[in-house]
Amino acid sequence: MATTYIAPIRAEKGKTAMQTIIDSLGYIMNPQKTRQGELISTYGCDQRTASTEFIFAKQEYHLSTGREPRKRDVLLYHMRQSFAPGEITPEEAVKIGHELAMRFTKGKHSFVVATHEDKSHIHCHIMFNAPNIDCDRKFVNFWGSSRALRRTSDILCLENGLSIIENLKLSKGKNYGKWLGDKKEPSAREQLEQIIDKVLEQNPASFDDFIKLLEAEKCEFKRDRRSVRLAGKKGFLRLNRLSDGYTENAIKERIAGKRPAPPKKESVTVSQSQRNFSLLIDVQNSIKAQNSPGYERWAKVFSLKQAAKTLMFLQDNKLDDLDKLTEASQKAKDDFNQLQTSIRNADSRLKETAVMQKHIGVYVKTKDIYAEYKRRKFSRKFLAENEKAITDHKTAKAYFNEQKLGKLPTIKMLKQEYASLVAEKKKLYSGYSAARSHMQEILMAQQNVKMLLDYQTAEPTKENARDER
Repeated sequence: MATTYIAPIRAEKGKTAMQTIIDSLGYIMNPQKTRQGELISTYGCDQRTASTEFIFAKQEYHLSTGREPRKRDVLLYHMRQSFAPGEITPEEAVKIGHELAMRFTKGKHSFVVATHEDKSHIHCHIMFNAPNIDCDRKFVNFWGSSRALRRTSDILCLENGLSIIENLKLSKGKNYGKWLGDKKEPSAREQLEQIIDKVLEQNPASFDDFIKLLEAEKCEFKRDRRSVRLAGKKGFLRLNRLSDGYTENAIKERIAGKRPAPPKKESVTVSQSQRNFSLLIDVQNSIKAQNSPGYERWAKVFSLKQAAKTLMFLQDNKLDDLDKLTEASQKAKDDFNQLQTSIRNADSRLKETAVMQKHIGVYVKTKDIYAEYKRRKFSRKFLAENEKAITDHKTAKAYFNEQKLGKLPTIKMLKQEYASLVAEKKKLYSGYSAARSHMQEILMAQQNVKMLLDYQTAEPTKENARDER
């Protein structure tokens, strides 16, 4: 079961935008945590130059839109996807994390996905650039983005045979309608726990480092009482009186990697489209249903409505047989995966042609200088005067040798291929959302049918048990 998290990253105090981006990407791409870079995946950028490309895109955005940069501008967005221990391999997590980023950003933003295997649980860090690839718009962290990310992650988990969690948060003594309208501000303890999570994500080396990072968040720490005061608050909160997972001992265990972070609780909102359906709630195995009659009644009504919508979907698509549903589900996954592979191949080739154009341009510009360098029998004086040009020429030649190119393509040919790939990629993306939505609906319907069948087969067993008595 995967938990998710999303937060904006702004320029840190005393740091430039460039330094903040370098530090943020450097943290998630730490070679010691990503198997020397093997567990890193990128889109729309190169792993080695991602920070430079991100800052260039930001500058291009301001030039193209005419908007002046501000101190509190969002530079990046940081997402995290954490999996249950032992449920997934790091290699699988890289693929799922990449697909999560692709679906959430809709392929419009460059991103870096880094999977960490240094903790007891495998988790992916995803950072995507705030300006889009075209540098004419910026991502806005919309209301409900956490739920949208969580829902996308759940769908991916279902597609890959991983477990998901139902994390509903209902208040005692309130009906469902009132609960939906509850917009109560988090308590001081909840705010402090959120800050502790944020600080621990920066991987402090020790508890003392944790305190320094906590103080950097404008929190005051009183060492003799082991308590914290939030900025703008009067009273102190003792660490040992916080929830499980946030006490002093728990924090030290989390720093040492001996304890996972507590799963985040997210609220549920009502779907805006009445035609869409959601996953059924397993009322029989729900602990909340056993402890709350009100929740059990709501869950049964909710599941009944979703079952009816699922039935209508199956009828509309003429999936009146379990084998047909299984076949349609597999076909939807295969079609989407094939489309996704085609997009990735086009994107990979676009990068290759862009790099090739760059090296050919450098090779042509420095060709005469290198020929003169050879004519002068590799003169040290000539090398000192033209060191950059000669080094660039050698780098270009090494790249051509690595690619095993017999004859270099012309810049014109590469530009034509690049334009053709861009057109192909745009065409593929036009059907991307529809294919993904279709696959999600069928997978959700399949999961609902499975739960309904399990429920029906379980009921006679109870009746038979009563008869035998």
